[in-house]
Amino acid sequence: MKFSLASATLASVMAFTAVGISAPAHALDDQQKKEIGAYIKEYLIANPEIMLEVQDALERKQSEARNAKASEAVSSNQKALFESKFDISLGNPKGDVTLVEFFDYNCGYCKRAMSDMDNILKSDKNIRVVLKEFPILGPESLAAHKVSNAVKLVAPEKYPEFQRTLLGSTGRANEDSAMEVATSLGIDEAAIRKSMEESPNTPQVQEAYSLANNLGITGTPSYIIGTEAVFGAVGADPLKEKIANMRTCGKATCS
Repeated sequence: MKFSLASATLASVMAFTAVGISAPAHALDDQQKKEIGAYIKEYLIANPEIMLEVQDALERKQSEARNAKASEAVSSNQKALFESKFDISLGNPKGDVTLVEFFDYNCGYCKRAMSDMDNILKSDKNIRVVLKEFPILGPESLAAHKVSNAVKLVAPEKYPEFQRTLLGSTGRANEDSAMEVATSLGIDEAAIRKSMEESPNTPQVQEAYSLANNLGITGTPSYIIGTEAVFGAVGADPLKEKIANMRTCGKATCS
């Protein structure tokens, strides 16, 4: 019977591994350790696709751990996620499924993902989308979100248009550009500045940061559907599928 080099090498690796498992680590001398290393190297060179399998397995393991952490955090933070006093929602306020979006006004991926939200809101009249402001892209983002928070307090009925306009604009969002959008919608600048002074958005930002930390969210956009977190601008179709799953089996991913 003939054996391939890879098979022979694998057998050798397994044999040496067995020795390593059955005997204390100090039982292997330097020469044996070198031989084990050489066999492993030879096998991997002959079968480099194994490294891809290992990488895939690692990514799956990391993803599962991240999703498990997010699921636990969602269950423990229902009110802050879905009913926070700091947030305004789009779509149907009594929708049967709620989608939470963490966003930053200076996030390029969030800007591109606007069309995904528009698509979902237009095609699904029973969806509720919670806008979770999450300024993580520097001082200009923090400043823009301060103005945004004041708009929510001063003219909440104009916030959806303000949010979409500022997020969809070109260039960096900052206090000046945010104020320009707000005043273009007829909101009084003096009222906004008074609100910024009297009711700063510090509690809102702290809540968003705390939630993101618990959920394992490190970038935008990120979404919450049911007890599942979705990281990154994945597109409208994957989000729609998870929304449909919520209606079918009560979970974002049906087993």
